Amino acid sequence: MTKLAQWLWGLALLGCTWAALATGALGLELPPSCREVLWPLPAYLLVAAGCYALGTVGYRVDTFHDCEDAARELQSQIREARADLARRGLRF
Repeated sequence: MTKLAQWLWGLALLGCTWAALATGALGLELPPSCREVLWPLPAYLLVAAGCYALGTVGYRVDTFHDCEDAARELQSQIREARADLARRGLRF
């Protein structure tokens, strides 16, 4: 099972559970305070997932390691390629 399928199954399970509790399909009598929290729960979870994603991206950008050796090697390869193309008559 792919990761996407796992996420979709998990979201479907959570969605079905939320719908069953919110509509009263299970026959459970929830207190009004629980119902007040239950209805906007998907929006809260969506905001929490967005905050987590934003934090993860920010952390990864902050801890990204520069590859100075690879940058120098790439610059030298670019110089070599330009010299080779200039020898073949290409003008920049």
